[in-house]
Amino acid sequence: MAKSTTYQSRACDENGYIEWSEEENSIWNELITRQLKVVEGVACDEFTQGLKLLDLPLDRIPQLPEVSKVLKTTTGWQCEPVNALIGFGEFFRLLSERKFPVATFIRTREEFDYLKEPDIFHEIFGHCPLLTNQSFADYTQAYGQMGLNATKEQRVFLARLYWFTVEFGLLDTENGIKLYGGGILSSPKETKHAVYGKGVKRVPLNILDVLRTPYKIDIIQPIYYTLNKVKNLDDIRKFEVEEIMAFVEEAKELGLHQALYS
Repeated sequence: MAKSTTYQSRACDENGYIEWSEEENSIWNELITRQLKVVEGVACDEFTQGLKLLDLPLDRIPQLPEVSKVLKTTTGWQCEPVNALIGFGEFFRLLSERKFPVATFIRTREEFDYLKEPDIFHEIFGHCPLLTNQSFADYTQAYGQMGLNATKEQRVFLARLYWFTVEFGLLDTENGIKLYGGGILSSPKETKHAVYGKGVKRVPLNILDVLRTPYKIDIIQPIYYTLNKVKNLDDIRKFEVEEIMAFVEEAKELGLHQALYS
């Protein structure tokens, strides 16, 4: 990824542990206690169940081996400490090996509400609870396998599939809109907008449409794609890599939908 960051990931010791400062633990405490209240009643059941399994501490940043122990037991995943930003190649490789990349830094107070690069709060709170769910875990691995041998251009299209499912996916259920995307679940503004926002566009997920939908990372999302349940991710996962790439080629031929942002 040809992007720069002002953050620097912390090094782990030989046991995978990091010595976080009192200020960093305080920031984690404020982030998680705030967001637990925000997602109450709107997070999907699978996320809530995953949170219970992980039993994340409130008073300090969790250590990656603690989280990995639960993930390994439930779905065979583990957390992999990485630099603040990694390349697409490494990203896809890690996912294909059931290793979830976690940048070992936490945001500063100056960027408390939003930062462009994913920090440890976003990764652990937003994504890891769902990685205890078999359908979500298997889909995330399959996504990594999709991108392993893809070209640079194909990966740009595949990024949209990840964006509108793993990061900003919604469920349209009998009990209303529920959240499963980590980019929503880790953000107070995005949570409120996705569930209650006026004029929000929510569309049933169609792979070809998703691959053709442009997005920006630094705005509240104007469109979300919905599934009925997390288990519907199995339907996408069951496509062969060649079939997904055929969708990518069709999306390239048809061109992108008009952007819903200026």
